[in-house]
Amino acid sequence: MTDRPHPGAPAAPARPVLVTLLLVSMLTVMAGATISPALPAMRRHFADVDDITFLVRLVLTVPALAIAVGAPVAGLLVDRAGRKPVLVGSVVLYGLAGGSGLVLGDVYAILAGRVLLGLAVAGVMTAATALVADLYSGPERSRVLGLQAGAMGMGGVVFLSVGGLLAGLDWRGPFAVYLAALPLAALVALVVKEPARAEPPVRRAGTTGGRALPGAALAIFALAFVGQAVFYTVPTQLPFHLADLAGVGAVGSGLILASMSAVQATVSANYGRIARGRRETALAAVVFAVLGAGAALIGFAPGVPVVLAGLALIGTGVGLLVPHLNTWLVARTPAEVRGRTLSGITAAMFLGQFLSPVAAQPLAGEGLDTVYLAAAAVALAVSVTVALAWRRPAREEAAPEGAGAPRERNATGRTGA
Repeated sequence: MTDRPHPGAPAAPARPVLVTLLLVSMLTVMAGATISPALPAMRRHFADVDDITFLVRLVLTVPALAIAVGAPVAGLLVDRAGRKPVLVGSVVLYGLAGGSGLVLGDVYAILAGRVLLGLAVAGVMTAATALVADLYSGPERSRVLGLQAGAMGMGGVVFLSVGGLLAGLDWRGPFAVYLAALPLAALVALVVKEPARAEPPVRRAGTTGGRALPGAALAIFALAFVGQAVFYTVPTQLPFHLADLAGVGAVGSGLILASMSAVQATVSANYGRIARGRRETALAAVVFAVLGAGAALIGFAPGVPVVLAGLALIGTGVGLLVPHLNTWLVARTPAEVRGRTLSGITAAMFLGQFLSPVAAQPLAGEGLDTVYLAAAAVALAVSVTVALAWRRPAREEAAPEGAGAPRERNATGRTGA
């Protein structure tokens, strides 16, 4: 209905543009988690500060709250001021705010820097995804959104691995990783061109216009929120769980977390093939079942090998979740409001990340295994709910653009997955 290429988009964007957008996308989803391996050492450094265990977890997650709050503003700016100006400014702020932890000596000042980092990520993620949606259409858009999510996962591999190694030297070390954004800002300024603006279409009376979007969008936002809340039990809780379970230190935690991101990146890069011909709700139900199974494995794990198996499942689930929800949403969003709509899913995702440790805090006293079992129960409940909604004889769903041929109806009148 609304899924069409941006009128000003080139038929085939140059490869340097795609590479630049993928590099920038690496800065986003795991931005807060880069310092995760340093959390135990940071807690020891600020041991005389009241409630420091909660505060160091907040250092990890407060960027997510800033993203959730800032994303609607970023979406408005992306639609009104343009994709490129917002992207360049946000990448510069990302480098400066993220790297501020190298020099700040007060945990509350570090928290302020993390708020600015979150605002930067809101701009980066919204503008970069809007550019992908503008510049590509059809099956190619699904493929590139998968590559973008794969780049986000690869960012986790690189940043968590390097962050873990640097955290082994000093707890401030991982903050240096954010400085990599500064040369990327120059690359964006040189390579990326602002797409031509489209005039908003005139909608005739009696057409559905934008009225069909909110219901589907709100459902997608809810799935993004829950999925990220379950996923973020890993970077916020796992370093502590590994330390309790097997005495794993900062370097080991960083490498173990990076293994999950490697799985996520691989799965996301193949999203276009995995999703082809599959119904949106059916794939969403599978994604949450996989997330729940992964969290349950970690909760029951007697040692590191089973934790790694659980992380592989969580990486698989998140690797499908992000490109799937983005593709599902973009296919139903007019180009002229794309920035604002994408900012909604960005806000939902990162609000889930922020509230994940807040929701887990009351359960943490019972043991971190309880946190993971609770997360598994939530994910599996969502999977069942989505599956039941899929089986209801509701109105026909549209497949993701380019996802495959129209589905045939079976004898019951329902469509096959």
